[in-house]
Amino acid sequence: MSTMSPGLRRLALTTHVTASVGWLGAVVVALSLSVVTMTSQDIGLARAAARSLEMVGWAALIPFSVASLITGLVQSLGSRWGLFRHYWVLVKLVMNVFATTVLLLYMQTLSHLSEVAARPTLTSDDLAILQSPSPAVHGTGALVLLLLAVVVSVYKPPGMTPYGARKHLERRSTARR
Repeated sequence: MSTMSPGLRRLALTTHVTASVGWLGAVVVALSLSVVTMTSQDIGLARAAARSLEMVGWAALIPFSVASLITGLVQSLGSRWGLFRHYWVLVKLVMNVFATTVLLLYMQTLSHLSEVAARPTLTSDDLAILQSPSPAVHGTGALVLLLLAVVVSVYKPPGMTPYGARKHLERRSTARR
């Protein structure tokens, strides 16, 4: 069953929800900055928004995504849900690992975008890089994925893994003795 006390379990859940909500909020901020970068007619504003994207990535997106992953692991391992017992927990784990990996890889692009924005003068190629839809596309994908994770967390689609079903049967047979 559960390895954490009820108070510790609530603390772990609160920490996980806080990290996940922080990640969701940081994605909304990054998506907003990417839209400003892509659409602003004010080149100074577009440059500032592009430079801010990298900062938001390192200061908020990555810390919240990693915190969400770690606290999710702690929460699942210390609760009745387990890490490998229910498909919905595995789906959330895969989604989180995927999103965090993409984010870590995409930070190279955001760093390059920030470097371009910091140049004293911009060529037409530099301007095309600044106005690329790529950060907005990635931000939209992240937002959809995180909102889907919220839906999975709230609705908890039924279904036990073979491991979970075996453990459930073992517990029931032990309880009958």
